[in-house]
Amino acid sequence: MSETPGWSSPDQPQNQPPQYGQQPQYGQPQYGQQPPTGPSIKPGVIPLRPLAVGEIIDGAITTMRRYPKLIIGAAAVVAAVTQILGLLVQLPFLDDLTAVVTLDPNTTTQQEAMNQATDALVGFLSGSLISVVLLLLGTVFLSGFITVIVGHAVLGKPVTFAQAWEEFKPRLLPLLGATLLFGLITTVGLILCIVPGVWLWVMFGLVTPALVLERCGVSAAFGRSRKLVDGAWWRTFGILLLTVVIGAVIGWIVSLPFEAIGLAISGGFSNDPASVLNPAYLIFVTIGAIISSTITLPFSSAVTVLLYVDRRMRSEGMDIELQRAAGHGGI
Repeated sequence: MSETPGWSSPDQPQNQPPQYGQQPQYGQPQYGQQPPTGPSIKPGVIPLRPLAVGEIIDGAITTMRRYPKLIIGAAAVVAAVTQILGLLVQLPFLDDLTAVVTLDPNTTTQQEAMNQATDALVGFLSGSLISVVLLLLGTVFLSGFITVIVGHAVLGKPVTFAQAWEEFKPRLLPLLGATLLFGLITTVGLILCIVPGVWLWVMFGLVTPALVLERCGVSAAFGRSRKLVDGAWWRTFGILLLTVVIGAVIGWIVSLPFEAIGLAISGGFSNDPASVLNPAYLIFVTIGAIISSTITLPFSSAVTVLLYVDRRMRSEGMDIELQRAAGHGGI
């Protein structure tokens, strides 16, 4: 079974033999050793040295282009399943919502209107909760799966779906727990005040690659992310924010034509508020969401992994270890 290179942190024991399913260990970085001089070593999608912002973005795009069947294919399947199931969950409640939107105040008492609105809202929120759970599960799988692929792509190593899944499978449940904890922490921070929420979002933004590649526990992954971001919060914030903006723009450009077609078919341009609850409109919106998610989710996941690699190369000398793993300088 092919394995990604050893991503163990400097704090992990180096003399223990790897257990089954673990990545081989290459030892603690040699901080006094300098990388080979001359042209940058680039066996994979990035040069094995501290990266510029443009190189991180380009590396993410290159990874998607180099492994299209694995990354785009997996993203398309996950997006289609989660979005279609989410739509099917919402459809039974559309009639109730439409009835509430189109209520005639001249023939309906205030109490009747309140009761209808409450019933429709409860049903819609229940369906929305199921949709959010499906989206969460799909996002967790995709982010972890892509993390493994990017780990191979950094060294230009070939990887199959079976190999990537075999490496990621033991990390699925821990990653789900870490994702839920991350969402809870950042949500509480945002509720208390926007600034703490954003600070926590950036400080723990590298939890996924730390947990998957280093094969550590949930609490250790949060500690690793904090340690790697510490001292480079603003740079990390800028790259993550840029990734969000790029993803939002791409998603908007891709989904806009489908929304326009859906509005045209459902009569949305006639200012009818019930048109956005028309199944035709929602179907086209779902198609747009599937296509945009197929592009934006892998892109943001790949950027996060490469940002993690960059932080390790800058703060822990990981570039030397990666060069050794790539066959430059020996192990």
